[in-house]
Amino acid sequence: MENFERYLNMLKELLIEYSPKVLYALVLLLVGLFIISLIVKGSKKLMYKRGFEETLIKFLSNLIGWTLKILLFVSIIAKLGVATTSFAAVIGAAGLAIGLALQGSLSNFAGGALIMIFKPFKVGDLIEAQGEIGVVREIEIFTTKLTGLSNKEIIIPNGALSNGNIVNYTSLGTRRVDLVFGVGYDSDIKQTKDVLMNIVKSHPKTLDNPAPSVTVLELADSSVNFAVRPWCNSEDYWDVYFDITEQTKIELDKAGIEIPYPHAVEIQKKG
Repeated sequence: MENFERYLNMLKELLIEYSPKVLYALVLLLVGLFIISLIVKGSKKLMYKRGFEETLIKFLSNLIGWTLKILLFVSIIAKLGVATTSFAAVIGAAGLAIGLALQGSLSNFAGGALIMIFKPFKVGDLIEAQGEIGVVREIEIFTTKLTGLSNKEIIIPNGALSNGNIVNYTSLGTRRVDLVFGVGYDSDIKQTKDVLMNIVKSHPKTLDNPAPSVTVLELADSSVNFAVRPWCNSEDYWDVYFDITEQTKIELDKAGIEIPYPHAVEIQKKG
């Protein structure tokens, strides 16, 4: 019973001594987080006014937010009575171990910085990287988020992204649509080229400059293959691709030009 009363008295003394500090630390945390949110919002507005790119704005705002939160954490620890010098010593001693454990995260952070510096792409660009194709939605400190062509979210670590090959389909403004169509060997080459060129030139989203081209690509086993190469604005690529593919079948049928298919395979299936 005496021990219980002694422990109870010790608990009361600890509560009396540390409760004000804990409450003060909680208030400091809440106020600090609120002020940090205001600073981040204000820095975003300032960067927008200065004409910073969307990509850089998001990256810098994330960096500012995390830096201020770390400083706030250190300040709260100091207010609780922990010596900041000893706290810094602990961090320094653990730094190597943490660095080794977080090599991937540090690599991703460095990759994000490189992306910001060299700007191989920006938000809104269509890119291909790490075996994925999508529109860049957000570049964060550690990862880059893409929206895939089928509206799926793709998250790629910045370390791998900055060290790999990146194909940017948007940055130059225009793209060449590479199409191949095969016709029968009995078809007239000049007539086929004229039909294909008319299809390309009549499409409202193809460009006159660079000029489109229609050439004989190869003499295949059962067809003469034509390379059809129209140009268009990057955002019109798939419209041009699908429209010309559909229109080619329609116009070749009208002109009586055969599109061959593997007859032997069909006969085997029927047999």
